Amino acid sequence: MPEGFSIIDSHCHLDRFFHRGELEDVLKSAREAGVDRVITIGTNEDDWGLYEQLAAEHPGIIDYTVGLHPCNVDENWESQVERIISFFSSSQACPVGLGEIGLDNFHLPKKDLGKAEKLKQMQQAALRAQLDILKELDCPVVIHSRGAFEECIEELDVASINWDKVVFHCFVEDAEAIAALNSRGGRGSFTGIITFKNANSVREAALAQSVHNLMVETDAPYLAPEPFRGKPCLPAYAALTARYCANLLDLEENELAQITRENTESFFKLD
Repeated sequence: MPEGFSIIDSHCHLDRFFHRGELEDVLKSAREAGVDRVITIGTNEDDWGLYEQLAAEHPGIIDYTVGLHPCNVDENWESQVERIISFFSSSQACPVGLGEIGLDNFHLPKKDLGKAEKLKQMQQAALRAQLDILKELDCPVVIHSRGAFEECIEELDVASINWDKVVFHCFVEDAEAIAALNSRGGRGSFTGIITFKNANSVREAALAQSVHNLMVETDAPYLAPEPFRGKPCLPAYAALTARYCANLLDLEENELAQITRENTESFFKLD
């Protein structure tokens, strides 16, 4: 990496690394790659407390969010959502945003339409309840949308949230979709998918979005970029995605790193 290269992985999941006793090594490898800060994203009550603890133990290195991921929505979703707001008055470390929340049609059961419809209705209810919390908190929000982009847009429009504080993570839609998102004030962040050979539409979306809205992420331990596609992803690989984006956007690597760092700091109000 060039001297002075420093970026933030704006979206990863550290729980697996922690439970395997790998976290310190993972953070070390990230620092060596120029990734010196990470935001670990909440998905359900099983990781919220852990991430609060990790953020308290690693100030300025680990930040976290709290939210109920649509794939973790079940009959007990209401009791989980009720716990979310308490983290924002934490005496240890407060979340830097709400998320990830949203809708996921991809993982709905394909062979049981009745079950799929029930899960979809619960996802919608959980999303709406969390958007109500968002309006109370007025904080950044991380949206998960898989096979449900237009539905998520509609839900956020109806909820009348502050679009300037919305990021659709792991953006995989096309240039037209990101234009619809940007026109509202929202943004997309990009994972290693942008490096895949078959991801032309994702690259077109990144080109269509102003670099001044760009954030990079890994979604680790998922979605490793080339040349590690198909293998476990590490926060360090955010550097590979950033370098790829610099080339795509015809920017120097340090310039792209600085822009995405400032974008992430500004969006999440990082110290």
